[in-house]
Amino acid sequence: MISDLPRDLAEEVLSRLPVTSLRGARSTCKKLNTLTKTRSFKKKHMGGSQKKQRKEFEVVMMLEYKVYLMSVHLLCDPSSIERIGKLVSLGDDADISKIFHCDGLLLCVSKDRSTLVVWNPYTGQTRWIQPRNCYHRFDRYALGYERKNSSSLRSYKVLRFVDDYDSRVKHRITEFEIYSLDSDSWKVVHVNPEWDIESSQRGVSLKGNTYWYAQEKIPLDGPSEISDQRDFLLCFDFTTERFGPRLPLPFHCFEDTVALSSVGEDQLAVLYQKCEPAYTLKIWISSKIEPNAVTWNKLFLAVDMSPFTGFPFLDIGGSFFVDEEKNVAVVLDIDRGKPCPTRNTAYFIGEKGYFEKVHLGGSANADCWPLVCSYVPSSVQIKQASPHATRRTHPNCLIC
Repeated sequence: MISDLPRDLAEEVLSRLPVTSLRGARSTCKKLNTLTKTRSFKKKHMGGSQKKQRKEFEVVMMLEYKVYLMSVHLLCDPSSIERIGKLVSLGDDADISKIFHCDGLLLCVSKDRSTLVVWNPYTGQTRWIQPRNCYHRFDRYALGYERKNSSSLRSYKVLRFVDDYDSRVKHRITEFEIYSLDSDSWKVVHVNPEWDIESSQRGVSLKGNTYWYAQEKIPLDGPSEISDQRDFLLCFDFTTERFGPRLPLPFHCFEDTVALSSVGEDQLAVLYQKCEPAYTLKIWISSKIEPNAVTWNKLFLAVDMSPFTGFPFLDIGGSFFVDEEKNVAVVLDIDRGKPCPTRNTAYFIGEKGYFEKVHLGGSANADCWPLVCSYVPSSVQIKQASPHATRRTHPNCLIC
């Protein structure tokens, strides 16, 4: 048995397991559970994961309300996406509708939007977050961190906000608040947004801050006094707990598809696709990005999609990632070229006419779109709430 091996040999064997198999190994016996939590094991296991990632991509995908670790093989014959395993630390019965990644941690929103949890798939740690009052069906979320004195000390926080007209109560609801994992408390943030972030837009975290695609807020009485910068990038700085200035984009959009993705730990990619007539897809990658400034490299990819799909990707789909070295983008959507879409699909798009489709399984839920985010295992420890606040649900955990 592995538990009977010398420690260094057992460590070597276990370090070759994928993240999704560690939970099973830990449950085998107390000795292995202790071994997989040592610093030397984590260093060896994560080193192996990073070496493996240089040969292939590992990403986290949400498909049919479940979260999976996937291995992506680009420019092979054919290209492929393989399921390494289901991430089950939240429980086999957990249905997830949204995922956000930051620093090896995932922020997950339940299917019914009544539950919020921060999760480290590598260590299996979770932190269930109770609402201050209630969660809202139009909520947007972000996960980030504040740097404390030294870059190695980080205080993780969750931003929750809603700024929408609710027809049920017949008025606009505007709420901004921050949850601190250190203090186990919510704090109201006073924001008077002169911009809109559509509910379909997912923020992307880089270096602890979160970026969104945003647009000028159009007054209810008409489009008077709208600035020349009608769409832009917007950053929330988790250290200052403030939104930054409007940052320029390399395009202007009007009812087209826009999506964001991270490239490594310090670059942002933006996808833009016109709805007509050629459905041209373009992707740019930032050369420098900070909460108050951004510069863009030259165009990373430009492809006329009309010969390949004949339709634009939707904002509620359009989740994507890129491989800079191979000049390939992978966009997730459903097979909307059919009258009744039935499959989640990954579209591989590159230069010189390179195009492939990889099916990711059936799409039985019309309101569940496939999502993808980059993932690198992290040994970050999630600070746990005080014992009196460790309940999974809150007595007032309602959807407003």
